[in-house]
Amino acid sequence: VALVAQRIAARPRSRARTFGSRRAEVLAAFLNGVALAVSAVWIAREAIERLFLPHEIQGKWMLVTAIAGLVVNLISAWVLGSGHQENQNTRAAFAHVLSDALGSVGAIVAAVLVLQLGWTRADPVIGILIALLILWGAWRLVKETLTVLMEGTPSHVNVAELETALKSVPGVCAVHDTHVWTISEGFDAVTAHVVLDGTRHGTEVVADGARLIWERFRIDHVTLQPEAPPPGLVRIRIPQRSSRKDESK
Repeated sequence: VALVAQRIAARPRSRARTFGSRRAEVLAAFLNGVALAVSAVWIAREAIERLFLPHEIQGKWMLVTAIAGLVVNLISAWVLGSGHQENQNTRAAFAHVLSDALGSVGAIVAAVLVLQLGWTRADPVIGILIALLILWGAWRLVKETLTVLMEGTPSHVNVAELETALKSVPGVCAVHDTHVWTISEGFDAVTAHVVLDGTRHGTEVVADGARLIWERFRIDHVTLQPEAPPPGLVRIRIPQRSSRKDESK
């Protein structure tokens, strides 16, 4: 899922998708988080059932299988961890692999306890603990990606602080209809309406506002719409371009 989403996200934007397909990676991370949560619930259910109704466990085969699984998952984790691109998609896949590796470690511990002490309930007890850890990680992942999918405000941006910063730009008397959201990992966007006070040209105000947002919040995808000053304020007088006749004189 992560690999397919990564390839889809790399597609160039088009008229049908003006932002491209960047959200594919966020959606894949969300699905991975849901899959982790479902897996954790299923593991916990099976473990609780086996806790009260112990099953016969073949410790040697359990140990061999768990070690093989741990090796495979560590190799997968190394491949994902050594990648140059880090985003929610790869972190979700990495978390999925680590949860599998954690399950393998738990199975190894349980197999040793079964072989050495004959404690068959070690498997379900460790399984419940691992399921709780996986569920916690899955919840954090789902919450983070759901915020992006629902176009929530990025956690590192304070909208009130951003509006205050915009109001401090010379030529601005008010700010409204501010929207801040994340399109994909590392791609935040801001739109806002800035009401001019009549002392500066709108293009100058917009340029300064966009520069300020980049310097303070590190967001470079900024769209500011200047609005005319309210009644009572002096409007800017834009000098008229002289005619050719005047220029010849």
